[in-house]
Amino acid sequence: MMSADNDRGKERVVYRLALTGGPCSGKTTGQARLCTFFENIGWKVYRVPETATTLFSGGVRFPDLSKEAADKFQENLIKVMIATETTFFDLAQSDKRNVLVVCDRGIMDAAAYMAKDVFDSVLKSNGWNAVELRDNRYNQVIHLMTSANGAEAYYNIEDNPCRTEGIEQARQLDKATIEAWVGHPYIDVIDNSTDFDTKLTRMIANVCKRIGIDAGDRLAPTSRKFKFLVASMPPDSMFPSFQDFEVVHDYLTSPNPKIQSRLRKRGQNGNWSYQYTVRRGDAGDQMVELRRQISHRDYVNILAQRDDSHLTVYKTRRCFVWEDTYFQLDIYRNPCNERCEGLILLETYQTLKNNDTTAKVPPFLKIIKEVTKDSSYSMYNLSSKSEWKKSSKIINGLNS
Repeated sequence: MMSADNDRGKERVVYRLALTGGPCSGKTTGQARLCTFFENIGWKVYRVPETATTLFSGGVRFPDLSKEAADKFQENLIKVMIATETTFFDLAQSDKRNVLVVCDRGIMDAAAYMAKDVFDSVLKSNGWNAVELRDNRYNQVIHLMTSANGAEAYYNIEDNPCRTEGIEQARQLDKATIEAWVGHPYIDVIDNSTDFDTKLTRMIANVCKRIGIDAGDRLAPTSRKFKFLVASMPPDSMFPSFQDFEVVHDYLTSPNPKIQSRLRKRGQNGNWSYQYTVRRGDAGDQMVELRRQISHRDYVNILAQRDDSHLTVYKTRRCFVWEDTYFQLDIYRNPCNERCEGLILLETYQTLKNNDTTAKVPPFLKIIKEVTKDSSYSMYNLSSKSEWKKSSKIINGLNS
């Protein structure tokens, strides 16, 4: 699988998207809009149906199930989801076109309906792990927020006979669903800060941005990336539900100073995912980023191209959701460059409203300053063995 700009004629793309959200969030309409947009630009789109709805239509009523029966139902639901998704994934791989596979909910949604210890037990008894089911299975997760949170006037359960949740329960399920996906490297929350049509436009723009498609004037992405320097790490008890990952980055040699390549190893409890990224600054005014998941064998082989002018970067990445916004907190670890010792950086994507000029950040984090455009805090420059300001290899357009 690879992220690429289709207009540049790169390698064929098979992109797996998990579209999730709370009750009455717009998933059905969102799928239709995604399908129309991507088919209009020449892609093949597969839509994986929601397994739970299929089973519920057969007479299952979740509120009528005992706790034991509900947990077993969720375990079997995961098995059916895996088999159904795999069928579509295999079809996508056999197609000669670029393919978008839209999964109506994903495997981790089941965790929102189970106690953590029960879910962990289900994973263990089936030989599954969260890194495989959450991180390696989908290229991106889009969470459409329930209308019960911010658009209450539009919350409606009458159109779906399988939906039984009241507004407060819908909010709780929405929160639990977001938390179930915390830790995925590319999760985006689409809230109700705009009207519904704009909400879905933002969703499509977000997918295009992650893939690397230049939508031109067809879409107007409204979110931007923010990066903040954090003074110190507060106690774990001050955070909402979070997931911690060990992350290892290595930069690779490149004969072209306008092309930057890197490897990432990201894992939890001994389970790892691997990614190869190429960022190109030779596309005029645009920066194009190509990403693909790779195997452990490929990772080891490509690692032989490591750039000796850069240190390996070791980080603990903490992922969490605060006030419906997804955050990643990177804590740099030894061994590292002297300027990385004790370094903590917070990253998020947010849409500024009205006259706002700054992003909202969690109050339990002491922010020193915003460093979004400060290239001295780019990972490329932080990992450089030379003084970054004197390095001829620094490319502002490629800093990240």
